[in-house]
Amino acid sequence: MKKRYFIAGTDTDAGKTMVACALLAKARSLGLTTAAVKPVAAGCIETQEGLRNDDAEQLLSQCTLPLYYEQVNPVAFVEPIAPHIAAQKLGQRMQVDRLTGFTSGVLMQGANFTLVEGAGGWRVPVNERETLADLAVALSIPVVLVVGMRLGCINHALLTVEAIAQDGLELAGWVANCIDPNMAEVTANIATLQHRINARLIGVVPNLSSICAASDRVEVCQTYLDLEMLTN
Repeated sequence: MKKRYFIAGTDTDAGKTMVACALLAKARSLGLTTAAVKPVAAGCIETQEGLRNDDAEQLLSQCTLPLYYEQVNPVAFVEPIAPHIAAQKLGQRMQVDRLTGFTSGVLMQGANFTLVEGAGGWRVPVNERETLADLAVALSIPVVLVVGMRLGCINHALLTVEAIAQDGLELAGWVANCIDPNMAEVTANIATLQHRINARLIGVVPNLSSICAASDRVEVCQTYLDLEMLTN
């Protein structure tokens, strides 16, 4: 079995990394080999080993394949800004074909369960004409959408679902991640999305902001996700 998915979000901070790590952790618990790629990460710190991004390191910690950090996160920027702007400020130009090559290198290692995490929302620019959606299209793998449940999320989610369909990709499922602890009518909002999104709801994750450690949040998050929907 080789299952591969592109993890997209409705926006920045929708909870892509937490959900991706939780899915990987659950796959590991079932004895599956796992791998992950975050091709582009903006918001890194300088270390003796080079630039490091916390989200990418979390993903790496859930990989059973012996991957190097640079395989999981091949393109890294210090500033937590739009990646194409970060690249421009350094006089660089990202290209989807290069990102595809980096990502394919991990996919070819043949883990049972591999996730590719995007950055921000679906149409985040890579350069003046390409977006990270073009990477998902180039990889031709199904998408799992993480919906950050907060005011305005219905519009963001439905527009993203439409864009995924327009790009010719399969939406394998979606996750309702309750990032706003004070959101009104959460249940009604989720019901609205269930009615309008023609894909399986993989899980509803409650607000976990009171849990400080990322590893603890991942452990709790995985209990709310139905991995069988993605592995069967």
